Amino acid sequence: MRTAYTVTGMTCEHCVSAVTEEVTGIDGVSDIAVDLPTGAVTVTSELPIDEAQIRAAVEEAGYHLAPH
Repeated sequence: MRTAYTVTGMTCEHCVSAVTEEVTGIDGVSDIAVDLPTGAVTVTSELPIDEAQIRAAVEEAGYHLAPH
């Protein structure tokens, strides 16, 4: 299952690494793809992941999850 999000505040590859590290730490996440220019983050998982967990991980990295 793939779910797309938009993350705001990322400006460099370090930002991408920070978000990637935090989100991949969530149980059930098998892959993450981050597109820096657009802020698009695609999370791949076996089962649905609660958006609150994604939001918390993104905020832990220092960024914000945009509303859908």
